[in-house]
Amino acid sequence: MNSYEINRSTLAIIPENGNSRVYELDDEFLVDKSAKRIMEESCEYFGSTLDGRQKATTKLVGITHKVPVIVEESSNLIFFPTSSPRLEDCAWISLKHVDRYYKVGNNICVEFRNGKKLLLSLSYYVFDNQILRSSRLENVLRDRKILK
Repeated sequence: MNSYEINRSTLAIIPENGNSRVYELDDEFLVDKSAKRIMEESCEYFGSTLDGRQKATTKLVGITHKVPVIVEESSNLIFFPTSSPRLEDCAWISLKHVDRYYKVGNNICVEFRNGKKLLLSLSYYVFDNQILRSSRLENVLRDRKILK
């Protein structure tokens, strides 16, 4: 698949050999683009840029590194990176679909609300911190009544 924009059913975008494995509520498939490129094109599809969304988050909540972004406001599409978006191995996770997460050795298992599980090479602390940052963004936006 060559074209893909994030939507309400997108759970995660995981880098895979220069491409991206996209996990949705009822499907998973490979997209012939990097995870960052999918994020950039999705932000553009919804009328902004990834850089613009990152700058807005920084202004709203003061986060300057590994910045979560709201891809689209009306559907509450907030995604957070698992590492620096400049790195090829950076995955993007949808905040609203995460149900719980826990350590599995040196990795983390993410369980989504639909029961899907992903094992990520990431520390519990980093993932937990990204959840907290994203939740903070969501709360600020909700308080401003941007999100419903």
